[in-house]
Amino acid sequence: MDIFTEIKKILMVILDLEEQAITPESYLLRELNAESVDLLELAAALQDAFKIEINEALLFLSGIRGGGAPQASIPFLTPARLKEITADLADRPVLKVKDLVSYVAWKVNER
Repeated sequence: MDIFTEIKKILMVILDLEEQAITPESYLLRELNAESVDLLELAAALQDAFKIEINEALLFLSGIRGGGAPQASIPFLTPARLKEITADLADRPVLKVKDLVSYVAWKVNER
């Protein structure tokens, strides 16, 4: 199962989007116009589709809002992605589709 493809399908349904609108680089809130209720539905859908436990605060990068978080507290992100997020904090929110993919891959590999 390709994680990105499955997440794209979920996002298409939840956000009522066309397939081409969703790329790994798409911002969930800024570009795809996800709202907080959509994020709750997304967390539930990811949990169901991938049979993983979801930590919503971690998945949605809540700890970064305060100006950054150490790599150890966000283990599914690379140092390069954390640096990108830190540089982008002024234009919040920073969550991209590729971050969802990284989270799911990390949780699936944790099993």
